[in-house]
Amino acid sequence: MEKIVIYSDGGSRGNPGPAALGVYIETLDKSYGEYLGEKTNNEAEYAAIVFGLKKIKSLIGKAKAKQAAVECRMDSELACKQLNHEYKIENEKLQPLFLEVWNLTLDFAHVKFVHVRRELNTVADACANQAMDRAAQRQGLF
Repeated sequence: MEKIVIYSDGGSRGNPGPAALGVYIETLDKSYGEYLGEKTNNEAEYAAIVFGLKKIKSLIGKAKAKQAAVECRMDSELACKQLNHEYKIENEKLQPLFLEVWNLTLDFAHVKFVHVRRELNTVADACANQAMDRAAQRQGLF
């Protein structure tokens, strides 16, 4: 079974505020950043996980995805504990995002959610910040 390691991060400048996601698929050496508009930090964290799982499936294909074990590493303790069923999801905006992630996990043989320290998530964090910076420049905020 192929193991794929992914790092994800979401951030917002203000909470809510301009937000972006960052994803680094370490195993495939691919990184992505995408501006999300006005979101909370937690919404951006979930958006990054959704984006990452969808991107893996599109890169390796449906058949290989069914055989793959994905390890999702994130510095959001809240999202990680919610996805591991340790915390309830009380925020109504996060509930549909949780369900979307959970449905995406069915595309893979196994998906594991792991909390990592922020300093171990620098590539995904940089991707998110670069996406926010690009959006701010386009909007003339810098």
